[in-house]
Amino acid sequence: MKRDELLKNPVYWTTALQMELYRQINVFMQKRGMNKTQLAEYLGCSKGYVTQLLSGDYDHKISKFVELSLAIGKIPEFSFIDVDEYIESENSLYVSTVSSSSCTSV
Repeated sequence: MKRDELLKNPVYWTTALQMELYRQINVFMQKRGMNKTQLAEYLGCSKGYVTQLLSGDYDHKISKFVELSLAIGKIPEFSFIDVDEYIESENSLYVSTVSSSSCTSV
């Protein structure tokens, strides 16, 4: 699958958001020295649900995603970018990075 096709795939973006929520929850747990059981108690949910969250085995409604984010003290910030502009921007960044990291012999 080409990069531009990947960026147009809803699964890619859903997974990216799930991974970021997972990362934020892990940081939250580490800062407070919490285990899964303690996090479940804090969130008012079951340990099994926390296990699902931490395994990425979920697909929440936006309202639940926001609720979980706020529960760990984070504001979820979303932005909407035109797909073609995003792809063009990424391609430009990639070309710029490759150009600046290539070595030339003297």
